Amino acid sequence: MVTYVDPETGQIYRFLTNLEIFRAETIALIYKQRWQIELFFKWIKQHLKIKVFIGNSRNAVMTQIWVAMIVYLIFWYFKHQTKFKGTLFHLASIINEILFSRVHLLDILGFNNPDPPSFNDSGQLLLWCS
Repeated sequence: MVTYVDPETGQIYRFLTNLEIFRAETIALIYKQRWQIELFFKWIKQHLKIKVFIGNSRNAVMTQIWVAMIVYLIFWYFKHQTKFKGTLFHLASIINEILFSRVHLLDILGFNNPDPPSFNDSGQLLLWCS
């Protein structure tokens, strides 16, 4: 067991470790960095909606995280540019519903038309062909 006292707060931390070659400060720093990684993955699960990684390789995991972050940032940017009042989850749901429709997203959100169109969801998907 390693005991570490935080010099800023005076808080006492105890860590159980088998790394006997490191000092208490190093062990505390390792656990602090690990906690940041845990918080990062918690944020990913909550905001990017990644529940399971499709692949196991480093490249597969990193690719999935980058794609999810890019999509999140696009939604965030669109939300702030249009001053959309709903949540990012609500915006993503709207985009998901109209993804294969021939309708302009700004029309749905009511920016190009004061009366946004209403949808009757029959549960049937429509395929638009030109």
